[in-house]
Amino acid sequence: MGKKATDIVAYLSAIGLVLAYIFGDRENSRFHLNQSLVLTLANILLTVVRKVLGWIPLIGTLAGWICGLLGIVLFVFWIIGFASAISGTEKKVPILGEIVLLK
Repeated sequence: MGKKATDIVAYLSAIGLVLAYIFGDRENSRFHLNQSLVLTLANILLTVVRKVLGWIPLIGTLAGWICGLLGIVLFVFWIIGFASAISGTEKKVPILGEIVLLK
């Protein structure tokens, strides 16, 4: 899989991220693989927080609203990363783009 295909597939889903990492051009696509990994882990963390706090009556409602808004923000970040992969540029997503997990 070439660089551009690897970059795009990495954003499609968690399975796409794994497939892009295993079969794709890891060396040249490290930026988008990292961005996608950070966004995926942030989404998983947000889901866990929402599920755990959801059981608490008043706090659960507030956490649901906050996590819902943060989910929309993560979706916008995903669109920015995906559009960057499609255009072939390496534009960092806001806030989370500074986190480097893959070196």
